[in-house]
Amino acid sequence: MDAKYESEYRQLGLKISYYRKLRGLTQEQLAEKIEKSSAFIGHVEAPNVDKAISFDTLFDIADALEIPAYKFLMFED
Repeated sequence: MDAKYESEYRQLGLKISYYRKLRGLTQEQLAEKIEKSSAFIGHVEAPNVDKAISFDTLFDIADALEIPAYKFLMFED
């Protein structure tokens, strides 16, 4: 991960966590919906872990959480 985008990756993970909890899903349930491991979801949501996530996976998460993917990318300064 490029340190230049550290804040954005942190916000991305926090937003995924927020919307997952809003839908009442555990990390395990979300992982099952997108055919990933619960460890993967934990890694993506962790605010202090370097992460990489493909657009395909981001779109899969958005679909599973029934939200438009752009909501993950609306970052605050």
